[in-house]
Amino acid sequence: MAKSLLDAAGEVYSVSNATFSIIRGYRRTLDVVTISQEKTKFFSVLMLTWGLVADIDIESEKYRWMGSARLDFYSLLRIINLRKYNGHVQFVPAPGYEAYGEPINQTNCCSSNTMLYKDDQGDEANVRPCGYQGPSISLDGCEWRSIDGPFISVWINNVPWASEDIMPAPNAKFSDGYLDAVIIKECPKSALLSLMLKMSDGSYCKSPYVVYLKVKAFRLEPGKQVGHPTKGGIIDSDGEVIARGDDLHCEDQQQNLMMAYGPPIQMTVDQGLATIFSPR
Repeated sequence: MAKSLLDAAGEVYSVSNATFSIIRGYRRTLDVVTISQEKTKFFSVLMLTWGLVADIDIESEKYRWMGSARLDFYSLLRIINLRKYNGHVQFVPAPGYEAYGEPINQTNCCSSNTMLYKDDQGDEANVRPCGYQGPSISLDGCEWRSIDGPFISVWINNVPWASEDIMPAPNAKFSDGYLDAVIIKECPKSALLSLMLKMSDGSYCKSPYVVYLKVKAFRLEPGKQVGHPTKGGIIDSDGEVIARGDDLHCEDQQQNLMMAYGPPIQMTVDQGLATIFSPR
């Protein structure tokens, strides 16, 4: 977040510049994403990843003793031993991105979204949920589209930068009401390695192997790893695991109130909900 804010203002990413930005007191609005699965909710301001990027982010923790080099090392390891995951994604495209994916039945798609919020409100008028429950918006009548897997990576971004030197979403804005989706389905290993080396300036998204689009809402139905029907992937939101697909973690998911791996996980945007300090 600090890198995205400073870079947007043309300032160098540093602790001192970030500190002075807070002292100066300038503020800006920021979109907040509600990640929902039935009555379970998480809130995100950075990203959600599934597939290659999530595997690198979470599984490389065992190499934390290597410092930041762990990510480069494990990226290479994962590309050499590349995984693909079955699955399905649905989305409401932003204006100008309606050509991506295939159209789907709007009735089946939008009715489940409406229930996400009605279920949590309760049937009786005197039932009032505690805390923020996510955006009270209806996506009924929206034109949903879909892309089928298998996928190498699905990366949904709210801000341009994912780290100091990785820019997955060069067109992302802080409060435009949209998410920037990056989807990779088929890609040779050599080309994938080249893409990883171009993430420092966002130029990787120009590759024909990358689908880059803006969406108003996004739904992920994650599946098992291709060739391994008992192994699923990792779903990572803002650096924290919210769902795992391997059988070893099924019991832990229930105990830690994590989301289930397999049923649809939906992302909706509340435009400009948060207020954050900004360089200008």
